[in-house]
Amino acid sequence: MSLNLIKLCVGCDSVEDLEEWIAFRLDERQRAGEPVEHYHTTRMMPTRGAEVTDGGSLYWVIKGNVQCRQLITEIRPFTDEGIGRCHLMLDPAVVRTEWQPRRAFQGWRYLKPSDAPADLGKGKAGLVEMPPKLRRELADLGLL
Repeated sequence: MSLNLIKLCVGCDSVEDLEEWIAFRLDERQRAGEPVEHYHTTRMMPTRGAEVTDGGSLYWVIKGNVQCRQLITEIRPFTDEGIGRCHLMLDPAVVRTEWQPRRAFQGWRYLKPSDAPADLGKGKAGLVEMPPKLRRELADLGLL
C-alpha cells in the first residue's frame, strides 16, 4: 500500500508559481546539459521509503492549504558536507487537489491515503481556471 508525504511549499503563493518554478528548473538543467529530472532535496530520509515510492505522492501545502501533489518516483540518498540527505525524485506534472487546510509545520510528514485530499476531477475544472486570488478568498471563507 502506498504512503504519501506532505510538505510546505515555501516561497510559492499559488500552484501556478510552483508550476513555473518547476518549468524554470527543468529548462535550467537542460541548458546545463544535466539530466532533465525534477527533485526536492530534504535532510530526512523516509524510513518507509518503499511504501512512499509504491505510488505515493508529495502533497504541497501552499498558503495554508494542501492544493496539489506530485508523484514520488524514487528516493535517492546522498551525503552533502558530511550530512545525510536525499532527493525525492518527482514527476514534474502537478496534479491539483481539493483544498485541505493545514497548519504550518517543519520538514515533511507522512500522509495516509485516507487522509489525503482527492484530486480535482474533470467536473471541477472551473476551480483550476479560477484566478488564484479568488480561490484564496473562497478558501478563507471555507467555501473550497
